[in-house]
Amino acid sequence: MPFSALGLHPSLIQALVDQNYEHPYPIQNEAIPAILNKKDVLGIAQTGSGKTVSFVLPILMNLQGIADSKSRHINVLVLVPTRELAIQVNEVFQLFGRVLPRRIKSMAVYGGASINPQMMGLQGVNILVATPGRLLELVESNAVHFSEIHTLVLDEADKMLNLGFTDEMNRIFELLPKKRQNLLFSATLSNEVDTINRVLLHDPITIKIEPEKDNIDLISQLAYFVPDEKKGPLLRYLIKHNNQKQVLVFTSSVYSADNVADKLRKNGIEALAIHSKKSQGARMDALSRFKFGELRVLVATDLISRGIDIKFLPYVVNYELPRSPKEYIHRIGRTGRAESAGEAISFIAPADEHHFKVIQKKMGKWVTMIDSVGLDLQGY
Repeated sequence: MPFSALGLHPSLIQALVDQNYEHPYPIQNEAIPAILNKKDVLGIAQTGSGKTVSFVLPILMNLQGIADSKSRHINVLVLVPTRELAIQVNEVFQLFGRVLPRRIKSMAVYGGASINPQMMGLQGVNILVATPGRLLELVESNAVHFSEIHTLVLDEADKMLNLGFTDEMNRIFELLPKKRQNLLFSATLSNEVDTINRVLLHDPITIKIEPEKDNIDLISQLAYFVPDEKKGPLLRYLIKHNNQKQVLVFTSSVYSADNVADKLRKNGIEALAIHSKKSQGARMDALSRFKFGELRVLVATDLISRGIDIKFLPYVVNYELPRSPKEYIHRIGRTGRAESAGEAISFIAPADEHHFKVIQKKMGKWVTMIDSVGLDLQGY
C-alpha cells in the first residue's frame, strides 16, 4: 500500500518523497490509518522500523482541524526516555509539520539543559516532546498545562521503564485528562509494558511487527578473539587498515567510552565519546558531526544508543559486549538499516566466550570468528 492510500495530506506525501521514503514500513501501514481514526494504538516493533513517522504524520493531520491552543496548554504530549530521542522526535515533527497548511508548533524539553529557555519557549506549543523528569519540573513551575491534551504518546516505553521512570510516568498520567487518545510504542512487550497497556489503552488497535530476519541478514557479522589489552590496537588497526569511516563503537561504561575515544585521538583518529556524563551541548555536537560524516568514530554507551538513528551507518563495533542478547541485537541494528548492508564487529576476550555463545544462540545466527593472534598489531 503506498503512502497516498493512507489518507495523508498531499503536502505530506510530497515531503515523504523528498525524504526518499519510497513506501510505508509495515507499522506505518497499520498505525497511520488507526491514529487518523482516533483509535488507541499499541505498537510493538523493533527500533528502526519506522515507529516515529507512524505517529508523527497522523498526529499532524489530526491537529489541522482543531482550534488554536490556549497559552501553554499543549494538545499532544510525547514522552520519551532520553534527551537525544526527544530532540530526534521533535525534528521529525518539525520536518513534516512545516509543509502543512496550518503550522504546528512543536518543542522538545529535557534535563541537562537550562530550564528557563524551555519555560519561555512553551508559549503556543501544540506538541510537546518531553522526558518525564523535566516535564514534571515544568508542571511544578506552572509553565505547561495539560487540560487541552487530546493525545498521549509513549515512545520507547520499554526503555523508559528499564530506566526507572515508572513513578514519574504514573504522576504524569494522574494529571492528564481522562478522555484522550493513547498511543504506546515499544520495541518489546514486557510485563511492565503490558501493565501500562492495560491501564492506559482503551480497546486498542494492537500492531506487532515481528523483526525480519532479513534485517540481521543484511548485517555482515565478524568477531575477533582478542585479550582485553589488545582491544585498543585491534580497533585502531581495523579502522586504519580498512579505511573505515563512520564507525560507531559501543562500550559498557562511561570510563571505557572516554578512554577508547582518547586513545583513538592520540593515534590520529578523530573520535568523540557520547554518554550521560557529557553536557547536552557536547552530546548533540558529537552526534551531529558523526551523523553528517564529519566525525570518523563515535564511542557510545548503551544508555545513549536509542538516540542514534542514522539510515546508512556502515560500521558498528562491540568493543565490549552488552549484558543481554536483546541489547546486542539492538546495537548491531544501528547498521543494516533502510535496506542497506552494514558490518558489525565484536571483540571477544577470553572471559566473554561463553556469553557470546549465548548471544549467538538467542540470535539464531552463528558469527564468523577470527583469532587476532594472526594480525600484526605492532605500531597500532
